[in-house]
Amino acid sequence: MTSLALADYPTARELAVALAARRLGAEELLDATLARVAAVNPSVNAIVTLDADAARATARALDATRPNPEQPLFGLPIAVKDLAQTRGLRTTYGSPLFADFVPEQDDLFVARLRAAGAVIIGKTNTPEFGAGSQTFNRVFGATRNPYDLGRTCGGSSGGAAVALATGMTALADGSDLGGSLRNPAAFCNVVGMRPSPGRVPFWPRQMSSEPLSVLGPMARNVQDCALLLSAMAGPDPRVPIALSEPGASFRVPLTRDLRGLRLGWSPDLGGFEIDNEVREVLTRALPVFGELGCTVDESAPDLHDADEVFRVLRAWQFAARFGDDFERVRDQLKDTVAWNVEEGRRLTLGDVTRAEMLRTQLIARVAAWFEDHDFLLCPATQVPPFPIDQEWVKNINGRELATYLDWMGVCYAITVTGLPAISVPGGFTAGGLPIGLQLVGRRWADLAVLQLAHGFEQATGFGQRRPPNMGTDHV
Repeated sequence: MTSLALADYPTARELAVALAARRLGAEELLDATLARVAAVNPSVNAIVTLDADAARATARALDATRPNPEQPLFGLPIAVKDLAQTRGLRTTYGSPLFADFVPEQDDLFVARLRAAGAVIIGKTNTPEFGAGSQTFNRVFGATRNPYDLGRTCGGSSGGAAVALATGMTALADGSDLGGSLRNPAAFCNVVGMRPSPGRVPFWPRQMSSEPLSVLGPMARNVQDCALLLSAMAGPDPRVPIALSEPGASFRVPLTRDLRGLRLGWSPDLGGFEIDNEVREVLTRALPVFGELGCTVDESAPDLHDADEVFRVLRAWQFAARFGDDFERVRDQLKDTVAWNVEEGRRLTLGDVTRAEMLRTQLIARVAAWFEDHDFLLCPATQVPPFPIDQEWVKNINGRELATYLDWMGVCYAITVTGLPAISVPGGFTAGGLPIGLQLVGRRWADLAVLQLAHGFEQATGFGQRRPPNMGTDHV
């Protein structure tokens, strides 16, 4: 293993096998990881808090023990998104209000990562309180897209996506309300999965049964994504919507016969504005599914209420989270966060009730559509990566957009369905910018989504294309 270069992008599974066989030590891999971070992070600003001492203590303790089959992440370095609480490690939420906050406890999934043998090296960048699909904040600044340093990496799990794309880590966690796992994965040519609500229990949490915001895995390939999900998933009695299936059920080979699957393809989910180049790139990739034995027709469920449902319930959540302290901290919040809170404070009981009733009807329509289809295919983003100094997309194909949410519709429309979805590399623009394809499965069919994504990934090889000029180093 001593000849392996992290700049050659070894997979998490390759590293895990070497660690389990003692051909590679956890501290040895940590040293290589820290060297890789030092080499490339200054140009992209993906990992914003680093704790090498604590990571080294963890790695040394692992090297002094025998690898345990119940620790699927034994010795693997990971940096946690800066929205998650990490015991003893600064957690800022991308906000000056929490610039010096050090939690006394881990979020549940972070505790699970530690129990699975992961070595937590630090935190990845996120927009303030995760609001918006452009990763920048007033604490750490902006994270850059490694395929073009003048462009955004997306968000809100942007630091995670860039850490993966540049080879700093092989695994990364993310969270997703309106596309925060799927958008940066698409912009950075990696994989980001939004699991079924409850697949990865979210604790502690204000509203334990709220299904719109989920936690999920990111990686450079689908099999590694499944590996991380296996450590994050599983039931918890404090979370009523937690699914009972154990995480280990995702620690299986993903290859399967895809012949006969019925796929619906929608380039715009019924009316969202899609950049012409995104549409062209993904349309060119569609024949791969036919070669895999699937049938594809242009079809999508009726999602016409998704926009209202998402905006109302999102605003309600922001008001619930910040409402009590809003007047006190208003001038310390970025404009888009404050706008979300203000929208929520204007809501009536009737608005929220109507949104929940519309969501119930929408879910029923989607379930009926899936009686004749196994999967839905659509773009993971409506535009290619845009300039980093542009806070949000205001125009697509000459059409002006009214709010900073409008360009995220193809993701948040899927959010309100409650279905599992994944963004996989789907091709590149003429200028070399990554485009992601979103695959959506039936309710609770997370493993099936991973299997279809794996088949597409293996057939296309799009995920093997790496960003240029990211340095060299060796373990």
